[in-house]
Amino acid sequence: MRKTATILLAVGALALTALPSNAAQPPQPTGQPDLASAFQTAAAKYDVPREVLVGVGFAETHLDGHNGMPSQANGYGVMHLVANNTNKTMSEASKLTGLPVAELTKDDTSNILGAAAVLDAYADQAALQDRSDLGKWYSVIAKYSHSADGPTARLYADEVYRVIARGVSTAGVSTEPKKVTPDLGAYANVSPLGTKSKSSVQAADYPGAIWNPACTCNYAVGRTQAITTIVIHVTQGSYAGTISWFKDPAAQVSAHYVVRSSDGQITQMVAEKDTAWHARSANPYAIGIEHEGFIDQPSWFTDAMYRSSAALTANIADRRGIPKDRNHIRGHSEMPGNDHTDPGPNWNWNYYMQLVNGGDPNPPEYNFTTWGNGVNVRSGPHLTDSVVTTLAGPTQVFVECQVQGDTVTANGYTNNWWAKLRDQNGYMTNIYIDDPNAKLPGVPDC
Repeated sequence: MRKTATILLAVGALALTALPSNAAQPPQPTGQPDLASAFQTAAAKYDVPREVLVGVGFAETHLDGHNGMPSQANGYGVMHLVANNTNKTMSEASKLTGLPVAELTKDDTSNILGAAAVLDAYADQAALQDRSDLGKWYSVIAKYSHSADGPTARLYADEVYRVIARGVSTAGVSTEPKKVTPDLGAYANVSPLGTKSKSSVQAADYPGAIWNPACTCNYAVGRTQAITTIVIHVTQGSYAGTISWFKDPAAQVSAHYVVRSSDGQITQMVAEKDTAWHARSANPYAIGIEHEGFIDQPSWFTDAMYRSSAALTANIADRRGIPKDRNHIRGHSEMPGNDHTDPGPNWNWNYYMQLVNGGDPNPPEYNFTTWGNGVNVRSGPHLTDSVVTTLAGPTQVFVECQVQGDTVTANGYTNNWWAKLRDQNGYMTNIYIDDPNAKLPGVPDC
């Protein structure tokens, strides 16, 4: 363990602001809003608990507005205000705040204000009396999702409460972990199909998945060609949101499986014998696997997701006699006649294919646990290098190699060694790696 247990306890008790801002907190890019202030202002203005507002935003986007680009469901901004036939939170936000849609779409501060206004309106409709009681917001959060059905709404709200319980520390925004017992209200009688429980229905083809079928109008029954290819997608949205979208009659899109980022949970939505609509002309011979997240944000691509998805892909390939190589396991962007770019440059194909083929690409001496909250992973071993992602809290990382870079001082320690992280595609100071050595033992130099 790093240093001593006493130090670890002290670190855990520190607020994020106690850590050096140049080591642990991503600086605000020029011209970008201060998200922490934006959440504080919106929460106060509309009497929505800050933990609820941040929890919704993190569950939707990891607090990244993606430069105003839409999600798969036509949602925008940090809070994923949506404009489609079943979810009209964007137009509602515009009406409630008086802000134009163009501003709500591209300006993070306005987007957060718009979401707070919508949540406030829903709380009024629910006659929510004690707004300070986080547990009472469950039905309001579920409504904000505009999910296709009750079980998917539960899946969405449960994820927000998991975020609240874990706490958030990213993009300059932090919340303390809070254990909350949600008041399920009417949802207490809704079967939580999106969670592994006694009421879960086993998937049609893969025993490790949960069955939650897409709308029959979003796929074709049967196949016109033999299955020869497995296609890897990224959802450009949240797990619950994607499931809901595939159940929406207007979507005209679907995939066979959806994989959750945080823990690798898998939902099957279309039977493999049927043709999901995910890769245009390749649909008749392909099985589609969607992965929660956004292609430009590597924080979504967790080891749990890689391992769970690889096990699914290997199972499909073994059952159907599909070779486990890159000619038959392909990205959406690699399929003929497609204009999509997923899974994108942050998807680690080498690691994924090693897992698919039963390899163990994680030599134990290269695995480490981090400590501290809101630790930046940068594009290089310098404090001036751009932030590629932020580690919200202690997590396991795989260190490819290490290199000397800028000297960093934090919590009484000084070190100029930086670890190159394989899965996060960047560098972090060795100070926040839970090992007593400044230079990690057994790890080669870059």
